[in-house]
Amino acid sequence: MDDALSPRQALMVLNALPNIGPVTTRRLLAAFDNDPARALAASASELKRIERVGPVIAETITGWRAHFDLAKEEAALAKHGGKFLIADDSGYPALLRDIHDPPVGLYCLGDYTGADRAVSIVGSRRATLYGIAVAKRLAGDLARLGFWVASGGARGIDLAAHEGALEVGGKTVVVLGCGVDIVYPPEHLELFRRIAGQGAVLSEFPLGRGADKQTFPMRNRLIAGLAKAVVVVESDVNGGSMITARQAVDHGREVFAVPGRIDQVSSRGCHKLIREGEAKLLTGVEDILEEWKFTGQLDIQADQPAPLATPASAEILASLGDDARSVFALLTGGKPAYPDELAAQTELPSARVSATLLLLELKRLVVKRADGRFESR
Repeated sequence: MDDALSPRQALMVLNALPNIGPVTTRRLLAAFDNDPARALAASASELKRIERVGPVIAETITGWRAHFDLAKEEAALAKHGGKFLIADDSGYPALLRDIHDPPVGLYCLGDYTGADRAVSIVGSRRATLYGIAVAKRLAGDLARLGFWVASGGARGIDLAAHEGALEVGGKTVVVLGCGVDIVYPPEHLELFRRIAGQGAVLSEFPLGRGADKQTFPMRNRLIAGLAKAVVVVESDVNGGSMITARQAVDHGREVFAVPGRIDQVSSRGCHKLIREGEAKLLTGVEDILEEWKFTGQLDIQADQPAPLATPASAEILASLGDDARSVFALLTGGKPAYPDELAAQTELPSARVSATLLLLELKRLVVKRADGRFESR
């Protein structure tokens, strides 16, 4: 047995070898008491006794050093400031452990630790202005409520989702269909740098692996698997986002779709998902919160929306946190105020005031005017 390899190193090797995917790796681990180093040190005859491990795979494993330079990979990853996450790590997305083919490991730039609440937003690369605006707003609203926003870093809806979260100071994670050292599309270099600094960049592919027709479906299953819900903003009936949505259904995740114009090609996929019962209609972030409140899947505490209530009931007011009560008290006299004014009066950071105002909107306690000021309902 190759005692020089740690479990993390051995998994990095298995993850990078050709002809071996997550399912085959799980079979290897099961056969060798969950010890990846033992699998790499096994003889060809031992390996071929494992289900669906033939001569090609056995030869690849026994001669793994000819296929993968571990020392070079580790040095390059360290140079990029990244790490290789395995299932036991706190930064490994917890929900991914539950899918039928979880990644053996994940290359990570940034920090995904503690990301136990994520919503994936996906859609067309050829998005309309409407779709881009909706994706940005949804991502911003979710990020202000403390959710991570996940997407695939592509043009169109993906880009809008990442930007929407970043613009409000929220957390976002991009899941790539290539190595984390490759920027695809190339014009998103600065975006990926911002995400690595404010969230995380993830990929199951080794460094240098380019994007192709095989990697994108694999990437999509991770976007569907690491989140509690998937939101499709715009998609044609045959778009990649439809694959992601159906993978989310397979993973037991909630799926939401944003309706659009009936004559818009980019809305056909969303309408199909809604019509066939594969997705719930989404008009705003409150629809997601209401769904989780009903199913009990998520404890958002004071972030739950309330039914229409005017004037505000004592029960609703009692559910508010200190920040929300302070901001709401300043608006109850009927005088509208800008967020900056409320921040100055409460001495709260602007980001917290913005998140609090969103919460009060969702509870139907305040309304935002056309001039940007807020007032009590």
